[in-house]
Amino acid sequence: MADAPSSHHVDVGGCSIHFLRWGPPGGTLPGILFLHGGGAHAQWWSFIAPFFDNDRPVAALDFSGMGDSGRRVEYGSHVHVPEISAVIEAARLGDGTIIVGHSFGAYMTLCHAAQYGAQLGGAVIVDAAIRPGTEDRDQPRVAYDRAKRHYPDKRAILSRFRLAPEQPCENQYILDHVAEHSVMEEAEGWTWKFDVAARGAAHFQEPLGAYLRDMPCRKALVYGAESAFMTPEVVAHMKMLLGSNAQVVAVPTAHHHLTVEQPIGFIVALQGILAGWGS
Repeated sequence: MADAPSSHHVDVGGCSIHFLRWGPPGGTLPGILFLHGGGAHAQWWSFIAPFFDNDRPVAALDFSGMGDSGRRVEYGSHVHVPEISAVIEAARLGDGTIIVGHSFGAYMTLCHAAQYGAQLGGAVIVDAAIRPGTEDRDQPRVAYDRAKRHYPDKRAILSRFRLAPEQPCENQYILDHVAEHSVMEEAEGWTWKFDVAARGAAHFQEPLGAYLRDMPCRKALVYGAESAFMTPEVVAHMKMLLGSNAQVVAVPTAHHHLTVEQPIGFIVALQGILAGWGS
């Protein structure tokens, strides 16, 4: 976490997109772009990314409506996919960039790969469930529309920071770091940085299963063995979509937020995948 990244912005369709960058200007290996979950931000990767920046450029972005990026009138993959492309170029990640996306970021990885997968070196899906049938499309997404509260001071809001869904995590210093970068002060008081509208679930209306099945680049799945989302039925379905050549890694004892709960386990899993790809 002491390996501080540089901070940058790039304009994408009239919206300022913030990203963090680690590593050399170029590199002997393809760059990596980390994509955060819904309502999160690039600093969720600041304790993961430096493990990969010795021989390659590494970046993590804030999607519009989240983190330190600008706000839009409407959100969805139609704006987030161009944001991914713009950061790959602006961060000089090079040909064959590898995208690693967690949860919402994994769904955006699939949407990006559906259009630009042939230009990627690989895609790693991290604990993002794709269920058989139309279950996701039929369920109401109430949690995505919950209004934000305001708090009287910074200490009060930081004390309310929780993982969603809630789960165990003994690495309080990591949670403190993430929480510190999750809040901002407005006229009404302190609140969370994300725009409520940016947490919409329009991506569930896209054929995510087909995107995963037809992805033209190398692909892999990493998930928490105890994740509430990654049931045996979901894992079996996703293995079928991924195909027999894809690597699938379950991080033992980890839940949905495996990067904060078991960061070293996740890092080892990702290092193994990249080694298997010759990357």
